[in-house]
Amino acid sequence: MRKSHLFAAAVVIAAAASTAVLAQAPANPPVQHPLGFFVTSTTPTGSGNLGGLTGADKICQDLASAVGAGARKWRAYLSVPAMDGKPAVNARDRIGPGPWYNAKNTLIAANVDDLHGDVQRDRNNIQKANALTEKGELILGAGDKPNQHDILTGSDSDGGALAAAPDASCNGWTADDDTHKAMLGHADRTGGPNISWNSNHMSQGCSAPKLVATGGAGHLYCFGLD
Repeated sequence: MRKSHLFAAAVVIAAAASTAVLAQAPANPPVQHPLGFFVTSTTPTGSGNLGGLTGADKICQDLASAVGAGARKWRAYLSVPAMDGKPAVNARDRIGPGPWYNAKNTLIAANVDDLHGDVQRDRNNIQKANALTEKGELILGAGDKPNQHDILTGSDSDGGALAAAPDASCNGWTADDDTHKAMLGHADRTGGPNISWNSNHMSQGCSAPKLVATGGAGHLYCFGLD
């Protein structure tokens, strides 16, 4: 065989070997992002009395710390209307700029604008498969027993506080009686014509039994700020 033929054969063999190596090489693993969003796995009181916004934030912080994500500052996604001489607090202003990822490394939303809006406009990934707890577990939703898809928010669809009358925040998240109510969202985005994740319908009351009867258990959305 002439040298030119031997050279050509060697090139073909080398190319084939190189292709085989590339085919066997593992693909680049996905970038692992820190936990930035979860639905609370537990509900300390089961009612609308969360100890105010400070107590609600502590619930988020403690649950995040329990799974090794406590280095971030955590806030509960809750709004409070203007009351007792204090200005309204909007949930959208409390949660940082994003992006936020769940416990399975799924992007929930890139920023505050993508997170919010009505069903037609928002660009978030909050639905049953991705609205996971800090442990990466699913929240029971429509069709499950018990259904716990109602999430306390006190917010309109843009993440702002609702009017003080009727109160939609269990009296600033301090009430566990049924003279107060709370606006709820659906973590699984199912049930009725309005499937908003953050502003679906009012609760029957703020006691634990009334939140259960409405379709929830006092769960919260938690977001990492930084």
